[in-house]
Amino acid sequence: MANLLRKIFDTDKKELKELNKIAQEIEQYGDRMSALTDEQLQAKTPEFQERYKNGETLDDLLPEAFAVVREAAKRVLGLYPFHVQLMGGITLHRGNIAEMKTGEGKTLTATMPVYLNALSGEGVHVVTVNEYLASRDAVEMGELYEWLGLTVGLNTNDKSSAEKREAYNSDIMYSTNNELGFDYLRDNMVVYREQMVQRPLNFAVVDEVDSILIDEARTPLIISGQTQKSNTLYTRTDFFVKGLKEDEDYTIDVSSKTIALTEEGMEKAEKTFRVENLYDVENQELTHHLDQALRANYIMHHDIDYVVQEGKVKIVDQFTGRIMEGRRYSDGLHQAIEAKEGVEIQKESKTMANITFQNYFRMYKKLSGMTGTAKTEEEEFREIYNMSVVAIPTNKPLGRDDRPDLLYPSLESKFKSVVEEIKERHSKGQPILVGTVAVETSELLSKLLKQEKIPHQVLNAKNHFKEAEIITNAGQQGAVTIATNMAGRGTDIKLGHGVRELGGLCVIGTERHESRRIDNQLRGRAGRQGDPGVSQFYLSLEDDLMRRFGSEKIQAVLQQLKLDEESTVIQSKMISRQVESAQKRVEGNNYDTRKNVLKYDDVMREQREVIYKQRLEVMMETESLKKVTVPMIKRTINRIVQANTQGEQKEWDLQNIIDFAGSALVHQDTVTVADLEGKTADEIEDYLLELAKSVYAEKEAQLNGTEQVLEFEKVIVLRVVDTKWTDHIDTMDQLRQGIGLRAYGQSNPLVEYQAEAFTLFEEMIASIDYDVTRFLMKSQIRQNLKREQVSAGAAAHADNAKKAAEQSKQEIKQAVRVDGSKVGRNDPCPCGSGKKFKNCHGKED
Repeated sequence: MANLLRKIFDTDKKELKELNKIAQEIEQYGDRMSALTDEQLQAKTPEFQERYKNGETLDDLLPEAFAVVREAAKRVLGLYPFHVQLMGGITLHRGNIAEMKTGEGKTLTATMPVYLNALSGEGVHVVTVNEYLASRDAVEMGELYEWLGLTVGLNTNDKSSAEKREAYNSDIMYSTNNELGFDYLRDNMVVYREQMVQRPLNFAVVDEVDSILIDEARTPLIISGQTQKSNTLYTRTDFFVKGLKEDEDYTIDVSSKTIALTEEGMEKAEKTFRVENLYDVENQELTHHLDQALRANYIMHHDIDYVVQEGKVKIVDQFTGRIMEGRRYSDGLHQAIEAKEGVEIQKESKTMANITFQNYFRMYKKLSGMTGTAKTEEEEFREIYNMSVVAIPTNKPLGRDDRPDLLYPSLESKFKSVVEEIKERHSKGQPILVGTVAVETSELLSKLLKQEKIPHQVLNAKNHFKEAEIITNAGQQGAVTIATNMAGRGTDIKLGHGVRELGGLCVIGTERHESRRIDNQLRGRAGRQGDPGVSQFYLSLEDDLMRRFGSEKIQAVLQQLKLDEESTVIQSKMISRQVESAQKRVEGNNYDTRKNVLKYDDVMREQREVIYKQRLEVMMETESLKKVTVPMIKRTINRIVQANTQGEQKEWDLQNIIDFAGSALVHQDTVTVADLEGKTADEIEDYLLELAKSVYAEKEAQLNGTEQVLEFEKVIVLRVVDTKWTDHIDTMDQLRQGIGLRAYGQSNPLVEYQAEAFTLFEEMIASIDYDVTRFLMKSQIRQNLKREQVSAGAAAHADNAKKAAEQSKQEIKQAVRVDGSKVGRNDPCPCGSGKKFKNCHGKED
């Protein structure tokens, strides 16, 4: 272990030494750049661009280009990057993470690698955690880039496709991570190439990289459409669970946050819903609704996990304390919470496109990031994103006093002490920032401070639009600010007049977060750029983290000592170490969860890339789609012929092939048994393919010119691919949710998921081939065919898909016969899926 630590520290030392050397080289250009006129300095940009085109690399240009930005920043912004900021900028250019403490000027640090990489003309994305920061930085730093002759774009949720396209085509674009991911998904759902907004992903600098690539990585981005399910069962199950009693009817496991009905609870449910056995297969939907109603009522807490605003349930991000606009819990949990809160129940949604942040950001040619806290997650950054974390030294020595945690027996005694501390420091005029984990805690503390008549500001998920203004003023004399743990992240707290003499900003944490990084971020609010400051965490044995991990030992010590609860307080490094150990365990669990999400999404990633690539090729085609459609027809014919020519020739089901040809290729009476008899399987395939090609040629003749033929092909291929793909995603989503149960059968859920995902994908491809073949051969030719987005109305899509499936099922049932009767239930389905007829198009309703 000691050798490993030495190796890490040596690597860091070597890296910093190298960065220091390059930073000194940049600084040597200082006088030369300051001697240039504005016009000469601005002329450097086209000069660099020309040199890049002529073969110089960005690494070759780095020292001089960084020096140009440095000088330009001094003239335009009145800021001159420090030596350590140059080191941070080089780290970002290399595709790594620069860990820089709060107040060290990360925004200015990023300007140098952003400018350098924008010279290539391939685009640079600066990614921030919210739209306020994206807009602020695009305006403030945009002034610098535009002065240097580069274009700057801003990508926000309210922009039209045309505005987004313009932003993406800028040299430098500011955006949030959510908007980038959703734009990628939407781009792969459009039906015309011109509707796409993104260009190939080149270089991204992610601000607050740990928040975006770690904290948000457990939640995939999902585009959903509504289904037609009724909401009655949500209301009924909610009413039922509200009448249950803990321990008697249900039990909760606090550490794993799971809940289950007891035997008595099951009996009550069976009696109420009039079912014989709650866990019979036909009651699967009921048990699912009961599970979600229990979770909604007894696991998910109002003002902690979610808030209710304007009659809508909105999720609160546990890491940022912000409302996650537009996000909904999946699998019916959101509807269960809506039933619990008595607001309108939104229809359940169907997943139509999804991607994890891990897989989205790994598509960039080069990825880098900056934050004040990343070292604790270094292994994850290296393993998943192939980025190293480099801890950049501070410009001035840290002057903050980080005190050991204070532990109290109860929440009441803890908050009493917190209020006393605030009261005492406020009386001297020292500014105080109080960090809370939940909205509920911030409101409780606000109530206690009002009783003491202490003026204060509350910043939580309910009023985050004011956060920047509130956070900016948090360092003024006499200011008391209560904020959820990461509120106002990315906004500097500058000390007001006379505050340094009072000891700087005092940061108080009302409990430990399950991630050490979040605690470090809260601490980092004080002591920027060598300022004085103090940080103190107040804990109690009733805190969520302490209840879940290891408070029993400490409680036993307290009971043995028979200490008075009101006056007891323990201040010890041992307590801090124990809490840190609990946090490490939670972090480990969270890392495993994220790795697991990624492993499952990796399966989808491969499939997603195949489909999205094919869609793009179809949209980009300008002459003919025959190189796509003819192989589809050929594969469909091959599957049908192979399925019906097994064994000796006398056992072949030629009638099946004839009926398939009549239903999907040519007019019903075109192919007869006589046409196929005496031919080998290969000869039958060739014969049917030639017939299909002649029908294809007739279709082309009916349309005027290649453009209309191409549009006809595109309409059919895109509509079939999109319909099948969205159905496939939803099926995969449901498979993913239920696959965990395989573990009970001694199977590895991931291996099972991979195998089933492969089978489902093959079936989808076969189904796409079959439908494209059938539609190309059988559709009524119309001059005014228009492409439609399957995603435009998921409910309508679901309804139309159902009708199409019914029609398809009936056609196959009617068309396919064996010896004058319908296809046998155990025979292969003629659609080419490889399944038995009874398990595919032969299913009874």
